[in-house]
Amino acid sequence: MTATEAAVAEGWPDLPPLVDQHCHGVLREVPTGVTEFAGWLSESGAPPAPGTSHADSALGLAVRRWCPPALGMPAYAPLDAYLEARRALGAQEANRALLRAAGIGALLVDDGPLPGAVLPAAELATAAGATAFTVTRLEPLAEAAADLAGRDTDAFLARLAGSVERARARSVAFKSVAAYRHGLHLEAAPPSRAELWTAAEHWLLTRRTGGRLANPVLLRHLLWSAAGTGLPLQLHTGFGDTELRLHRADPSLLTDFIRAVAPMGCPLVLLHCYPFHRQAAHLAAVYPHVYADLGLTLSHVGGRAPAVLAETWELAPFGKVLFSTDAYGLPELYLVGARQFSWALTEALAGPGWPPAEAHRAAVLLAAENARRLYRLPGAAA
Repeated sequence: MTATEAAVAEGWPDLPPLVDQHCHGVLREVPTGVTEFAGWLSESGAPPAPGTSHADSALGLAVRRWCPPALGMPAYAPLDAYLEARRALGAQEANRALLRAAGIGALLVDDGPLPGAVLPAAELATAAGATAFTVTRLEPLAEAAADLAGRDTDAFLARLAGSVERARARSVAFKSVAAYRHGLHLEAAPPSRAELWTAAEHWLLTRRTGGRLANPVLLRHLLWSAAGTGLPLQLHTGFGDTELRLHRADPSLLTDFIRAVAPMGCPLVLLHCYPFHRQAAHLAAVYPHVYADLGLTLSHVGGRAPAVLAETWELAPFGKVLFSTDAYGLPELYLVGARQFSWALTEALAGPGWPPAEAHRAAVLLAAENARRLYRLPGAAA
């Protein structure tokens, strides 16, 4: 084992447990067939190339590197052998072993929909030996309010306002997937009452056929409603699944909104960011209320993870970058996210001979302290 691998496995000395500032639920029963399991390792909904698996990827190799040792197997065990051992151990115990091996102390769980039966946040936290906090996704609030209001536009808007206020009381942050639904090229100002009412009336008509919220006026309204609460607002940027048009997820498209919302005191967290991580780093560097993370990214980019983190630090201060896994469905993705982050951190903080004390301070900020301060979690530094 190299010195870097030892540091990743054992953790930085005196480093607090990780705060995963953006993650999702875990399946109760993870598929143990290779094809079905590997499908969770890709952002594509299409089959893999002929003669291959979705596990034939940098993320697939990362799963095989970091996860078998958590179940008592050698690193890079064949995936079918790993899944057989996983099945023999049982879903509950395997989930627990993998989640606890990640070393995560706090989970900020996106409450957006996830297909399949999942562990509630409380059970996820128990399995991980962590504390869970809720991040409320905005678009489902609007969709639920529409379903209750029917065709009554005024009732819809009133229900939505009440839903946002109730969510404020139970959440540490809001999250939007406007990048998926329309793109980030939204007008920067909040919509007028007349503009909002007209857009809501039109959308309620289409909602009867099951249409999801993609109206840019209503998406703007959601963003400004969340900003008005003062809670941090997480925004998906960068790559994702096939519903996304990548060029519309460039965080620099948010620049006018970032400027407009600044007086409201709402922190903005740019999620994932890749391949626009340098744009996100610039925004985090020049706007005090903007933060960035590389969740999802570091798991997917394999051996480039230290370089991508270092590229983000070209401009973003250490105090403006956050850790997350964006783990979704598989507990393996929590462990891979944590290990890839730890490895990238160890490599990137080597720097040009930076003093160990300075590197350790930066590691503490990224691993936990930035998130605890931003979301006002217990144990945050004053």
